[in-house]
Amino acid sequence: MHILAVDMNKQPMNIVFRLRDELPGHLEHVRRIRRLTMDASQPDSGLSGKHGLFGSLEWWNNIALGRMPLLRLSGKVEGCRVAQADREGVHVLAIRALDGSLHAVEAHAADASCLSAFQVGQVVSVLCALDELKWPAAEDGERVARIALEMAVMEEPLPIRLERRDAGPATSIRS
Repeated sequence: MHILAVDMNKQPMNIVFRLRDELPGHLEHVRRIRRLTMDASQPDSGLSGKHGLFGSLEWWNNIALGRMPLLRLSGKVEGCRVAQADREGVHVLAIRALDGSLHAVEAHAADASCLSAFQVGQVVSVLCALDELKWPAAEDGERVARIALEMAVMEEPLPIRLERRDAGPATSIRS
């Protein structure tokens, strides 16, 4: 069962990333994130643990029960990069939302090959958990990590509408 709300009739999309499916193959990565959360000697790094340890049953239950804030966004990928060196296995997608705002979304995957479907310009929908960080704020100034739970890509690009300035009708072309 997928948790990403995608209207398949309006925009046919394929789910290409599910954090729940990724984590079992990368248990050392999960342990590293949990150790950082529990490490009181590093109060300025990692997740707060307010909603449970990353990837734990408590963490997933808090998502399912609506206790962890979620963000659903759709837009185009503007870039993908590996996060800071001390955050191995974390990739950051830059997504330009439909309203024009730019969002950095974390995809926790030890292998970037699962993110190969995300090309610059690709239309995507993402469901993110907004997990609270320890102090200080994230790169974008927020105190939450946008952790991708599911990502979907559009099956076919949307047609681009071109307005003609002469008396002829508008035309559609595929990008």
